[in-house]
Amino acid sequence: MALETKKFVDKLINNNYSHLCVVPCSFAKDVINEVINNKNIEYVPCASEAVACSTAAGLKMSGKKPIVIVQSSGLTNMGSCITSLLKPYGVTFPILTSWRTYKDGDSEIQHQHLATKLPELIKSYGYKHTIMDQDSIDDAINAINECDKSFSIGVIQKGSFTKVELGNEHKLDLSNYIKRSEYLISLNDKFKNDNTLFIGTTGNTAREMYSFMPDTNNFYMAGNMGGALSLGLGAAMAGKKVIVCGGDAEFVMHMGGLTTAGRYKDTIDLTYILFDNEQNKSTGGQNTYQNHVDYIQIAKSSNLEVQEKVIKDLDEFSNIMDNNTKSLKFICVKCDLDDETPRPPIDIVKVKEFK
Repeated sequence: MALETKKFVDKLINNNYSHLCVVPCSFAKDVINEVINNKNIEYVPCASEAVACSTAAGLKMSGKKPIVIVQSSGLTNMGSCITSLLKPYGVTFPILTSWRTYKDGDSEIQHQHLATKLPELIKSYGYKHTIMDQDSIDDAINAINECDKSFSIGVIQKGSFTKVELGNEHKLDLSNYIKRSEYLISLNDKFKNDNTLFIGTTGNTAREMYSFMPDTNNFYMAGNMGGALSLGLGAAMAGKKVIVCGGDAEFVMHMGGLTTAGRYKDTIDLTYILFDNEQNKSTGGQNTYQNHVDYIQIAKSSNLEVQEKVIKDLDEFSNIMDNNTKSLKFICVKCDLDDETPRPPIDIVKVKEFK
């Protein structure tokens, strides 16, 4: 069984819940889509789970009724906020987390630990957990209401909600831009059998690198969203030439990585390519709502050597990548979506040493 999503969200609204603070998860994408479509509850897309938690705390302390939705791996990002803000100050609101599963041989190794240890993590925060009912909307709402007034976290299982499509007004049309795969193919041709280390951020970026960059030295980061640049920084400080392939949602999650990397501008060989498709593709294609963010200026002010304009042309991209100057560089590329590509197999993903 699955809860009828529209009725579920209507019940949330009837119970005066006002805001949904979210880092998207595919298990909850239908609820997220319905809230985006619904004018009676506000969707608050957040750069990280810690931001979602702190924002919700501010809303609750100001008389509103927020709900936070994250995925289980992201619950770890909330740990400091939960233990050093919510618990000591006695602030409660519903926190709903997916419970991602894992099977031996699966390449989504970022979910392996919490596939069994999620209840222990929640308990370590001083919270109880409740599995959200998939059969009764009333029971599910009652559980959320209990989470609103106690230190309890609701756990969402896969298939809990019926399918909801984003309204047409919320769908993105990026067809005027070149698909990311074409840029990746260009990188593959240029750096074929080269020692350059490519690091792909979590989600579709890494999957597409596996499909379209078969001849380059690639590391596919399955989890740790927002950490690709910092991982690349460490490799570059160790003497490697590194190119990080990131995305717009990934860029904002841990922007302290930019300011940290900027300290080493003149001593490392690292290029950070931000592929901006304006959405969280792997969790349902929700808009990141970051048109107000000037990625280039943020990178520039963090002391990176930037390409001053957004790249939208393949030849221009290729010419820029010919720049072999040893420095810390940043390139922003606007791109369209590709069809879903397969995940790299586990023996390709699970490596602990860079080539």
